[in-house]
Amino acid sequence: MSDFRPQAVSSNDFDQQVIQAGQPVLVDFWAEWCGPCRVIAPVLDQVAEEFAGRASVRKVDVDAHQDLAGRYGIRSIPTLMVFKDGEPVETLTGVQSRSTLDAALARHV
Repeated sequence: MSDFRPQAVSSNDFDQQVIQAGQPVLVDFWAEWCGPCRVIAPVLDQVAEEFAGRASVRKVDVDAHQDLAGRYGIRSIPTLMVFKDGEPVETLTGVQSRSTLDAALARHV
């Protein structure tokens, strides 16, 4: 499973890893101190494994990359955004169930 874990992305590689990905990407905007972010982390691991090869999961630490949080109007965390063809196509805020995340990605695969 470790091969499929969500990858951290930074301001430097966000465009390459998300905007130019060539497949849908679920981006988790999170922070180390955020309790709900820690709650959803294992669910994101499962989603990443489930969609391996069809979509990817990336994580952006909003404290370390405030520019990305600002770019996408992140006001609360966790915020999960599905990107397709370089554009955000769906946004979910707060802890989400596995089935909700699976469905959100499946709509765009």
